[in-house]
This record gives sequence, C-alpha cells and structure tokens, in this order.
Amino acid sequence: MRRPRGGPHRAAGRPVNGPAEVVDLSVVIPAYNEERRLGPTLDAVTRYLGENEDRWGAWEVVVADDGSNDGTGDLVTEREDPRVRLVAGPRNRGKGSALRLGVAASRGRRVLVTDADLAAPIEELEKLDKALCEGNAAAIGSRSVPGATIEDRQHRLRELLGRAGNVLIRRTAVPGIRDTQCGFKLFEGDRAREAFAASRLNGWGIDVEVLRHFHRAGRQIAEVPVRWSHQPGSKVRSLDYLRVLAELTLLRARAVRPADVLAVTLFLLMSAALYSGRLSDPGHRYLPDSLQDQNQWEWFFAVTADNVAHLRNPLFTDLQGFPDGVNLMANTVMLGLSVPFAPLTLLAGPAVSLSVAMALGLAATAAAWYGLIVKRLVRRRAAAFTGAALAAFAPPMVSHANAHPNFVILFMIPLIVDRALRLCAGTRVVRDGIVLGLMAAYQVFLGEEPLLLASIGMVLFAGAYGVVRRDVARAARRPLLKGLAVGAAVCLPLVALPLAWQFAGPQSYKSVLHGDNAGNSPLALLSFAERSLIWGDAVRANALSLNPTEQNAFYGWPLVAVAFAIVVRLWERALVKALAFTAVAAAVLSLGPKFRIPMTDQVYPGPWALLTHKPLFESVIEGRVAMICAPVLGMLLALAVDRLAATRSPGTQYVGLLGVCLALLPLIPAPLKAVDRAGTPAFFTDGAWKSYVGDGESLVTVPLPDPGNAEALHWQTEAGLGFRLPGGYFNGPYGDDRIGIYGAVPRYTSNMLREVRYTGVVPAIGKNWRAQARRDFAFWKAGVLVVAPQPHDDALREAVTELVGREGMWVDGVWVWDLHETRPREAS
Repeated sequence: MRRPRGGPHRAAGRPVNGPAEVVDLSVVIPAYNEERRLGPTLDAVTRYLGENEDRWGAWEVVVADDGSNDGTGDLVTEREDPRVRLVAGPRNRGKGSALRLGVAASRGRRVLVTDADLAAPIEELEKLDKALCEGNAAAIGSRSVPGATIEDRQHRLRELLGRAGNVLIRRTAVPGIRDTQCGFKLFEGDRAREAFAASRLNGWGIDVEVLRHFHRAGRQIAEVPVRWSHQPGSKVRSLDYLRVLAELTLLRARAVRPADVLAVTLFLLMSAALYSGRLSDPGHRYLPDSLQDQNQWEWFFAVTADNVAHLRNPLFTDLQGFPDGVNLMANTVMLGLSVPFAPLTLLAGPAVSLSVAMALGLAATAAAWYGLIVKRLVRRRAAAFTGAALAAFAPPMVSHANAHPNFVILFMIPLIVDRALRLCAGTRVVRDGIVLGLMAAYQVFLGEEPLLLASIGMVLFAGAYGVVRRDVARAARRPLLKGLAVGAAVCLPLVALPLAWQFAGPQSYKSVLHGDNAGNSPLALLSFAERSLIWGDAVRANALSLNPTEQNAFYGWPLVAVAFAIVVRLWERALVKALAFTAVAAAVLSLGPKFRIPMTDQVYPGPWALLTHKPLFESVIEGRVAMICAPVLGMLLALAVDRLAATRSPGTQYVGLLGVCLALLPLIPAPLKAVDRAGTPAFFTDGAWKSYVGDGESLVTVPLPDPGNAEALHWQTEAGLGFRLPGGYFNGPYGDDRIGIYGAVPRYTSNMLREVRYTGVVPAIGKNWRAQARRDFAFWKAGVLVVAPQPHDDALREAVTELVGREGMWVDGVWVWDLHETRPREAS
C-alpha cells in the first residue's frame, strides 16, 4: 500500500552513522510529480557515486519533495539505501521552497544541486569539483560558455524565448553570469546552507537569488561548461523566465540596503538645501551668481520643448540671434535632458523645468559616484558616502551649480568610468563596448566638455596605474582597445550627424575666445570658494577666478593637506599612487598655458600650452580641468575613512576622522544666493506685442540682449516664444575665420545702444547715425523697438527717439516705437 502524499516532514531510512554526521558530498534533488523521471535519475546518481567512493568519499542524496501528488515520495522511501533520503513539504510551493528544504537538510562539505531530469549528466560533477578546488565557493554548470555542448536541443521557439528571458535575468540580477538557470550547481556546503537559508523566493528565481547572495558576499563563482541535453517533460515554461524576472525585481526592491536608501535621501536633501532659495518658487526667483546664465538655460529648455512640440529641427533656431539664428548643437543645450524634460517644460514652464533638473541631477550625480565607489573601492557605506559627497558637492561643483547644468548633471560619468573598468577585465568585451558606446553617445547630448574632461582624467589615471602595475596593464590592453573600438563603432554613427551640424552646420564656429589665460592661480587650489559656509570670501574668490560660476578649484589647504597625508599613509597601494598622480596632473594642467608664481613676477609656461591650440581643447576653459580633482579626492577620502573604520586603534580612528572632518568642514556650501526676479512687463505677458510684429519680422528690445544683459530672453519665453529676437546670449561665429564669440555679431547701432545703457550718456546723433540705424533695423527685419524700465531708460528712450525721428508710446509697461510708418497706433 502506498503512503499518503504530502503531509509532514518524512524521511526514508537512516544515515549510516546518525543524522548529525557530516558527509563529503550531498546531492540535493528538488522534485514535484517526478514519478516517471526520478527513478532513472536516482539510479544514475547512486551508481556513479557508489562506483567512485574513493573519489567522492561519504555521500548522500536528499530528494526534496515539493508536495507531489503521485508516487514521487514512494520512489525514495522504498529504496533500501539509507544514504538516499526524502524530505518533503506539506504542499506544492515551488522549486525554491523545495531547494531551501533540501539544502537545509543536507550535511555535506559540498552540496550539489541537480534537477530531477538530470539534463546535465552526473559525470559532469568532476568539472564543477575541479573549479571548487581552484578556490571558488560555487561552480555552476553552464550551457552558454565556450566548451559547453548541447546534445539534444529543445524546440527552437522555446529556446529563443528562454534565451531572451535569461538575458533579462542576467541584466537584472547576476552580472557576468551567462547561464543562471541550468540546474546543475556545486557549492561549498556551509556557504550553500547559508545562502539558501537567506533566500526568500519560492519559484525558479531562487537560482539567481542564491548566486546574488554569493556575489554580494564577494565569493567567487565559476561558470563551467557542461554537457546538457533537453529532457522531455520539463516543467520550465518560456514564460517562467518573465515570472522569474518579476520575482527578482520585487526581491531587489525588498533587498535594497537601508544605508543606500539613506545615502540617496541625504543627497537629495543636500541638493534641495543648496537650491532652497530657488526651489521655493522657481518662476519668480533668480540666482544672481549665475549672471545671465539662468536666463540663457531657461531659454535653451524652452526652445527645445518648443521644437519638440512643433516637430522642428532641435539643432537650430532663429528665435534668438535673428536673422542668422543659433546653432543649438554648438551651444550645449543638453538635448539628452532638455528633450526628456520637454513635457514638464511645456506644462510648468522652463524655470520650473530647469530648477527641477538641476536639483535632481546634482543628487543623481552624487548617487552615481556613490555607486561606483561602493562597487569598486570600498564596501563601507559611510566611507562611500563621504567620497561621493565631496565628488558631487565640492566647491567647483557648487560654483557651477549656479548656472551650468552641463557641469552639475554628471551622473553618466561614473557609469562610463565603471564600464571602461569592465572592459579592462576582458569578460564581455563586445557587450561592454556596445554599452560604453551608447553611454558616450548619450553623454555627448548632455555635455561634450565634461566628457572630454572625464576622458582626460581616465587617461591620466590609466597611464599612472599602468606604470605602477605593468602586469595589469598588459592584461587589460587588448580587451580595452577592442572594447573602445567597439564603443567608437557604436557611438560615432549615433552622433555623426549632430556633430557635423555642430562643427560645419549653420552658425557653426571654430573655437570660443575666453581670454589668453583662463587657468587657475596656484593660490586658488588652496583657497576657499565664495559659497564656503565658514571661510568663504567673495572678494578673494572672485579675484582668483573668472567669475562666481567659474570657481573651478578652491579645495582649501586643509583638504589638500589631508589628501597628502592619505597618499603618504597608503602609498603602498597602486590605486592610491594612480589617484594621487591624477589629482596632481589635473591641478597642474588647470593652471593654463602659463602661470605666475604667487607673490612674484615670475611667469612660466604650463603643460596646457601643448594642448591650447589643438582641436577640441582650444575651446576648453582650462581652469575647469581642476574639476577632475573632485572625484579623485573623494575616492582618496573614501579609502581613508574605510581604512580608519577597520583599524582597532581608537586613537588612530579619532585622529584620522578628526582630520577628515576638519578638511571637509570649511567646504560645506551655504545655499546658493537667490533674489526675487523682476516682473515681466505686461506688454509681453498680455500679448500686446502681437499687433506690432508681422510675419518674418523681429521684436528689438533696447538694448539688444547680450551676455551682459539677457533679460529679454526671459520676456521671450514668458511670451511663449512668439516673436524673434535679434542679438542674444549664445555662442556663434564672428568674421571670416568664424571664431566663436559670446552673443550675436555686433552692429553699430547695437553697440551704441549698449553703451548708452551702461553709461547713461547719449552721443550726438545726426543723419549718419540715423542712416546706419535704418540699415541695422532692416538687417534685423525689425517690426518694433521696445524700451522696458531699466537703468538709464531715460537715456535709452532719448537715443531711440533720435534714431527713429519721433517719440515712442507707452504701451502696457514699456515704450514702443512702431517701425511700420503707415500703420497708426494709439497709446494705451
């Protein structure tokens, strides 16, 4: 008579030497309604182990019955061999539940998990055992690595669906493992019992969950090629791969470390605190230290959203710089961000969109550096947080946070660095090269100059590390070069057209004039930035930098001193040597093509002189190279904090952590300055301008917008980009050599009106000036001239009256001169 199915824990036979005796090998077989296939599998396994006891020693077979309702359990209990045991659950819960039960009941120094169909022959155990003997904690049989053979394939459609599902699983859960679902795996016994006990999944996803446990614990996993053949009656369906993916997604959400959540939350709070003055009311608040850049960037977001909404070319517009227009690709409009943000821009306005993008982007950048440091440098979350906070909130980053989202939103840079390091490992060169190419292409649409600076930093680091570890450099050279070639082959076709437009399209230019020497003073590297909460000195900081948005160094002498001490203390590590060289080299390059020794008249050429006239480098503000130091110093701090946390000397810990705190304390930034924004005249917001500007005409604000006063761009966005503006704040060509300048090509009238605005002095205007003004108005295709309330507006009104030959009219808060002489106007 057969015994009842299911029920409480059952065991057949007794272990030879009692239940607590440790054996050399446990074979765990999960089973659910396997009456037909389990018998031959048990025969094959016991016969092989019995014939090779000198090889495997004492062994046992544990069948984990997952609530079968056929004769599966009887096949085990009716066997006379006490080394074959049965453990059973009360009901069917899934493969994961059965394996958890079976592995928990195992006693082997090593545990083999194999499916009831024995698709991988038991003889393949020798290959897995060899991998464990080589120092791995787990060895998994694989059908996907070189050397594997598949003798009897499953249906082609099922195989393709299975592969697709397995790709999704690998992408989601276990990096580097090609075949997670082959049910033939050998583990160190104690490690297996620990991993399976920690598992939570009851379905097929337990294979991946257990491998993730080993991976997170830093234990080596070997993927071993095996023979495999499809067995009829498999209970794994192709859709089960998607079910596994769903299980793992839920598991990943539950398994997120609280420390990681806390780190990201703190980064968000830090970013919100920095931008608190603008976030409270983005539409009516302005960051004065951005100079005119906030107006410019809001316009960039607005024009991109407008182009997207009307399906226009996102690389060009004539809404500014009319009639020549603006090459948007040559102006870093961050299409990779402004396009995805277009719905928010259209819904809430460019001021809100830019504010949200910069606040979230800065936090995302910190989180990305945090992830890289945790993955590559240290495992202690506090150490990683310290390093990432410095990388993202260092004084240069805070300075650019006023105005330059392309230098704040850098979350792709750590991902690119990580992918390049993966290439050096040489495991999945083609795949990693493709991903790197896609990442680089996306970063081009976020900012080319940050990508160039990151490349400089990676080259400096790679060169230094290669000198220190020549063996590593030799091993990494071939896969790295191959991966970079693959990445270039992927990236270039994606960016070829936009880059061709940027460098050869309408309104393209060769380089941007930013002065003979925009490098850092050596003193800037040791001084404190304007927004440093404790020792910030606006007068000194601005004397050592181009402007408040370009304080590209200012790390402070305490941090430099602590970094020097860290390098000395950890000098034996090749990583520290390479990081130190990278920081020093970047700092020296940032001095520019020439630099003066402080407190002397001695001027020397700098290394940047070798690059200053080279393509791409000629437009770089060389002082920005010092920004490379921010993540490098962050990594050095992370290594130091991690080492201090591991030391057993309380005195060393106290002194070391005190030094880190004293170095970072002066760098804590104060919130960015924000002021109430001047209201936009009703002439623009109420649509009064529409009756003055015809098709193909422009609205000329007086003076014309330029890099020193670009408020007219804000008026234009407030008017829904309904009219075109001559002048503007952008980069464009000048002269036959097409040298890049800031703003539109100046004309006599625009220069004169700008001088009046800044000096309040109206020159003598005769018929020559009036004739030149008519030519300039015609060039701009001006329909109307507008003088809004501003400093020296009386002088501007007088100058325009002289140029036009008649008084203007006061219309909705501005003075208006209608240039359509035949169209009568009435004052409001």
